[in-house]
Amino acid sequence: MTKPIFEGSGTALVTPLRDGAVDYAALERIIEAQAAGGTAALIVCGTTGEGATLTAQEHEDLYRFAAEKSAGRMKIVAGIGSNDTAGALEMARRAEAAGADGLLMVTPYYNKTTQAGLIQHFTYVADRSSLPLILYNVPSRTGVGITPETYAILAGHDNIAGVKEASGDIGQFARTVALCGDQVAFYSGNDSDTVAMMALGAKGVISVASNLVPEVVAKLCELCLSGDYAGAAKLNREYMDLFAGLFTEVNPIPVKTAMAVMELCSYEMRLPLVAMGKAHKKALTEVLEKHGLLPKA
Repeated sequence: MTKPIFEGSGTALVTPLRDGAVDYAALERIIEAQAAGGTAALIVCGTTGEGATLTAQEHEDLYRFAAEKSAGRMKIVAGIGSNDTAGALEMARRAEAAGADGLLMVTPYYNKTTQAGLIQHFTYVADRSSLPLILYNVPSRTGVGITPETYAILAGHDNIAGVKEASGDIGQFARTVALCGDQVAFYSGNDSDTVAMMALGAKGVISVASNLVPEVVAKLCELCLSGDYAGAAKLNREYMDLFAGLFTEVNPIPVKTAMAVMELCSYEMRLPLVAMGKAHKKALTEVLEKHGLLPKA
């Protein structure tokens, strides 16, 4: 097995924006809070980080900033996903130059491809990068999913170290684990699935909620890794309303709204993302209040 890039809680980091540009002062504060909360890895420029609307230079600058500010306390996983295989490789090379520890690469969206095409897409980058690769399966966004049989083929590659599985299909995940064994490290791609997936062998989660409650998600993973699934299930029940609330609208609209309410960054997002609906924002704010996450008056 290729050594896992990390175990436990990985945060799918938001990209704070102000006046159209990255707000690095806010990002530094967020990174410090992640380190203090026990986060094992930062996933930079992924879906939650609005990677699709960041320029190539912004990607590279964000990879480098996160690596420098983390200073070895957390692993840095660079989102390089693209529907252009050559473009993904270019971002992988920028990530190498910036000091990242690993790569996160989503299935190609819009033009999609066949299972044979997925194998070539991921293998092309894995063959040419010095950084270990985490595959990312989220068919609800991309329109194409990785089958258990395709996972089994890709898991044999020396430079494919992990899988972020966000299909929400626990039965399919169980079949994938049975086929792949311990050849790769699996991570839940949905906060609500973490306990179930870790019970089946996942090593952790790439989490949206940990932007808000890093210590809670880190503890949840710690309980699972130690075999205390009863304790993990109890904690999961306590925070399920927050996990669900962060997906009442398309990610990262809710989490960025929550972070703005918590005064961690601005509300600003790049089009086509827009402000959260008033009813959803009100409901989410009530959940934040319940968990003691609102700023003190």
